[in-house]
Amino acid sequence: MARDTLPMVPDIAYGDDPTERLDLFFPQRRQTRMPVHMFIHGGYWRMFSKRDYSYIANTITRTGAIAVIVDYALMPNARMALLINQVRQARQWVFEHIAEYGGDPTRMTVSGHSAGAHLASFVFLRDTNPSGLAAALLLSGLYELEPLRSSFLQQEIQLTDEEVARFSPLSHQFDLRTKVSVLAGTDETHPFLDQADRFTRHLRSQGLTVDRSDVTDSNHMTTVRDLGIPDTQAANALFQIIRNA
Repeated sequence: MARDTLPMVPDIAYGDDPTERLDLFFPQRRQTRMPVHMFIHGGYWRMFSKRDYSYIANTITRTGAIAVIVDYALMPNARMALLINQVRQARQWVFEHIAEYGGDPTRMTVSGHSAGAHLASFVFLRDTNPSGLAAALLLSGLYELEPLRSSFLQQEIQLTDEEVARFSPLSHQFDLRTKVSVLAGTDETHPFLDQADRFTRHLRSQGLTVDRSDVTDSNHMTTVRDLGIPDTQAANALFQIIRNA
């Protein structure tokens, strides 16, 4: 396991709440001014933690980068606004502090899977200030929240009209400086593939550079599993966005 084999600093506070913690993993051969990659886990905003996704640090650190694996609060006890604020706060912590650990904040990238891809999109919004993200990999993401209100999830996460309107990435503008890779598995259900295509068109219409590809013979869970397995299509895509930052 990555937690047993990689140099790491666990459970760093990026905020005051107990859920606002992140783990840093380092290459075996640490250097100065290393690139930095932040991963945001999925779980339909309601389950899992950073510990469940430590294995992705194996791929990230093989590129010579520092891996930042982020925790956040879970719905329905927390609301979507808090989750989004937390991942943005984690990004800000990295910008301000990663140099203390040998990282280069000007070479930062982000990825997320499923609900994590949704949250990751809010890390490179077109705000008053540039996001500072060189690239983003969004894997099997959810970019329009309205369909979830008629799904099994609604009883569990209780999305409101306001949350759907405010927090659907398809209604937002994004940082033109961030190169984006949008991926989904060929064996995903149709809504995931459709949302990937729609979000790609949305980003391109704003002028972002976007690569859209499908992970062959892969479903919603194997896509994220493969992020930690060398030479798989998903891991290679992650490898490339970090190395090109």
